[in-house]
Amino acid sequence: MEENDQKEKKEKGPRKRWAARLFRILGPGLITGAADDDPSGIATYSQTGAQFGYGQLWTALFLYPLMTAVQEACARIGAVTKKGIASVVKEHYGRTILYCAVFLIVLANTINIGADIGAMAAAVRLVVPIPFAVATLFFAALMLTLEIFISYKKYARILKWLAASMLVYPATLLLIAAPWGAILRATFLPRIELNAAFFFVITGVIGTTISPYMFFWQASEEVEEEVEQGIAKRHAVDKGFIKNMRIDNALGMFLSQAVMWCIIVVTGTVLHRGGVTNIATAADAAKALAPLVHTFPDAGFLAEIVFAIGIVGLGLLSVPVLAGSAAYAVAEAFDWHEGLYRKLRKAHGFYGVITVATFVGLAINFVGINPMKALIVAAVVNGVVSVPLIFLIAFISSNKKIMGEHASGRLSKIFLWISFVAILIAAIAMFATVL
Repeated sequence: MEENDQKEKKEKGPRKRWAARLFRILGPGLITGAADDDPSGIATYSQTGAQFGYGQLWTALFLYPLMTAVQEACARIGAVTKKGIASVVKEHYGRTILYCAVFLIVLANTINIGADIGAMAAAVRLVVPIPFAVATLFFAALMLTLEIFISYKKYARILKWLAASMLVYPATLLLIAAPWGAILRATFLPRIELNAAFFFVITGVIGTTISPYMFFWQASEEVEEEVEQGIAKRHAVDKGFIKNMRIDNALGMFLSQAVMWCIIVVTGTVLHRGGVTNIATAADAAKALAPLVHTFPDAGFLAEIVFAIGIVGLGLLSVPVLAGSAAYAVAEAFDWHEGLYRKLRKAHGFYGVITVATFVGLAINFVGINPMKALIVAAVVNGVVSVPLIFLIAFISSNKKIMGEHASGRLSKIFLWISFVAILIAAIAMFATVL
């Protein structure tokens, strides 16, 4: 008996060490992947499921290798050059291209920040009847305080745990009676409709999955990871660091796409099959989670509570990422001190951009736009803006003068250019059908 206990302890030891090592590895990739399923992503995927059922479910599988390739390239650029993307563009491609790239990222991020803050306020008002303006101001102030006054190491640890709020949709998936044969067919067999509504939503799906803010954020966060680990000043890239980065990135993107798939299945099953094909309010979106709490009294209100927790948790995760990526881009363009590892007094410009982007985004909520519709529009804007930025990233990551031996290999190049062509076609088709 004693021998069996000792054997069991020996077997558990390696598993515990492996799990601990994996959790330490998870950082920018996991955070970026989790932030990808921000309130804009939740709304866009929910609208996809409600409007088209399982018709766009195949995009979750199709986009996984593409977003993984794009994010791996961004992370590799940061790890190899020890610079953010804006700094690399400025050094090798000139200021005209730099300013265009920075303008696009700031524009897309500011619109997304505003939409996410509005969604958080709308979600919390399902539970607590407070004025919309008060809710938006509270969330803006809270996120600025966290990002400016908490060190990167502590903040990253908080962000990892906030990622758990994405699990409400997989949990709901386990409780619904879904037509799994139809779901599997829709997952692997693409279906395309030649109309404006289809291309508008699918551009938003691609845009909120392969988002511009993720490019700049992950490249800069890889640099911060090196700073945290004390290896940022080494001339050669640490191969162990690159390996961990790729594991982190692949798992983060897989988690993001798994949640996306679950959201579309849940909303397609609960909302679309239930006759709800348009999500106009936060309450409409919350109905998708009713199966999770259907056995409880007042299940509708409890579903709204669960939805509000998820939206607020993901908003707290994503809005600082949006503001931070814009700040990295602007600070690198103008040679300001930047980095979340720096104190406020040593990076005034960097934190100033975070503050301004957050408050400009906040102001967008006071022009009378429906918060849930604004989320989908933000996703579509991201889709359009991604086109030139992916083109730029493909060139940088393949440039041997910049990347040396770590320039993109054949597989990376293939997926990067497929990403560029796919989102370009979707955007052109959207404009063509709308016009």
